[in-house]
Amino acid sequence: MVQQDRAIRTRQTILTAAAKVFEERGYRAATISEILTTAGVTKGALYFHFPSKEDLAEGVISEQDHQLPVPERPCKVQQLVDTVFLHTHRLQTDPLVRAGVRLALDQQALGLDRSGPFLRWSQVGTELLDKAQTQGELLPHVVPAETSDVLVGAFAGIQAMSQATSNYQDLPYRAATLLRHILPSIAVPPVLAALDITENRGACVHKALQNTRTAEDQPHPAPLN
Repeated sequence: MVQQDRAIRTRQTILTAAAKVFEERGYRAATISEILTTAGVTKGALYFHFPSKEDLAEGVISEQDHQLPVPERPCKVQQLVDTVFLHTHRLQTDPLVRAGVRLALDQQALGLDRSGPFLRWSQVGTELLDKAQTQGELLPHVVPAETSDVLVGAFAGIQAMSQATSNYQDLPYRAATLLRHILPSIAVPPVLAALDITENRGACVHKALQNTRTAEDQPHPAPLN
């Protein structure tokens, strides 16, 4: 168990170092030697977990999948909104998420499969919109898969713009603006009127998730006989 814990910590150290280098330099300019120096691990340790730079990059990209998901909401459009805002918050606060996004948008990353995040987010959006449609939350013309693709593509654009213009500082504002433009074209008026699309929504959802995790990590008292 101790050895397994050490291996998990080493893997996370390598991923964190790789994220820092990839975010700063991009995929093409990043080197294994620079990642090794940043991580402070041996070449053998790195290659044990990640046999190539491509594997390292894919590890950073997929790290987003290990984040806690948004809790279930009765209103599925609100759950979709919360998903967008939570990712917005993580882009501002989590270097691994920022690096994964940079890699996914890096057109110079030749040979790297960058489709994963786009396909996964599109699937998440489609599933939520399918449920929203079943519950009568959407306007009749909405095709969930099409709407999800539009939202994913538009969000990729605004996060790239936010990174270039403000280093993600204005991303919550841009995300809220995007949603205010898209949601009236897909949600029925009663649902639209009840949505929380405030810019601090992502931070609030993240805090609630952290509180839930802390509560789950607390030791439970032994049952009384």
